[in-house]
Amino acid sequence: MTEVVAALIWNGNKFLACQRPANKARGLLWEFVGGKVVEPGETLPQALIRECLEELGIRVTPQEIFMQLVHTYPDITVRLTLFWAQTQDTPQRLEHNDLRWISVDEIDHFSFCPADRDILAKLKEMEF
Repeated sequence: MTEVVAALIWNGNKFLACQRPANKARGLLWEFVGGKVVEPGETLPQALIRECLEELGIRVTPQEIFMQLVHTYPDITVRLTLFWAQTQDTPQRLEHNDLRWISVDEIDHFSFCPADRDILAKLKEMEF
C-alpha cells in the first residue's frame, strides 16, 4: 500500500483544487494537492509540506486530519490522508495542468479522482 498525503486548503469559502497533468495516471482529473510519502523516515505532515512546496511553491502548515481512506485503483492501492492545511502563499502552477479555487457547490462541475469521492461527499454534508 502506498501512503499518500493531501491538503485541504481554504481561501474564504473556496478550497484549492488541482488538475493532474495529462501525461500522468488519472490525467486531467482534479484532486487535492499532495503526493506520495517517499523519503525515508518522512512523517505524513513532512511529506505534505514537501509536496506542496514542490508542486505549488507554497509553504503549508498541516493541521488536523480531515479524513483518511484506502482506495484501490487498477494500478495502485493508496492510503490517502487529507489534512486541513493553511498557507499565506499564492499557489503557482508548477506541475499541474490547472489550479482553481472552488466552492463546495461547484464540486459537481469538476471530474475528481475516484479516491476523492468520499472526501467530496463529506464536504457537501458540512455547513460553511
